[in-house]
Amino acid sequence: MRVELVTGDITASQVDAIVNAANSSLLGGGGVDGAIHRRGGPAILEECRALRASRYGRGLPVGQAVATTAGRLPARWVIHTVGPVYSADEDRSPLLRSCYTASLAVASDLGARSIAFPLISSGVYRWPKDDAVLQALTVLRESSLDVVRLVLFDSPTREAAERVYRGLP
Repeated sequence: MRVELVTGDITASQVDAIVNAANSSLLGGGGVDGAIHRRGGPAILEECRALRASRYGRGLPVGQAVATTAGRLPARWVIHTVGPVYSADEDRSPLLRSCYTASLAVASDLGARSIAFPLISSGVYRWPKDDAVLQALTVLRESSLDVVRLVLFDSPTREAAERVYRGLP
């Protein structure tokens, strides 16, 4: 297994599971979350509402993960995880790594062999991209899945990810 670094639209990923950088409400939002809900259709939102009505009445906690259908996406499942907001005053790296670890555990429990991740917390949650890549790759390199794909939004982010990846031991 190796981690694939690709530039593109995560909602087009041909994998078993797509990870959603969700907000804690699980009810959609902007960025990756909004794109997944729009392209996946109402089935995803319906299952998210059911999760809110049962196990996650107060929302999905940061660093945890839960799966739903993928609706009209080319994947079988969407794995929702809530990343931490970056703080220069507090090390929240363990929470960010937990997003990847928990998502991989959910994927394994589902029987998924391939998965696509966005760069969690690197958008509106302001995590510095180089460190977000480092946190992601620290976990993803240890995965037992056949295909682990980190889908990056644009070429500069992919170039940064490749630079960080080359620098890892």
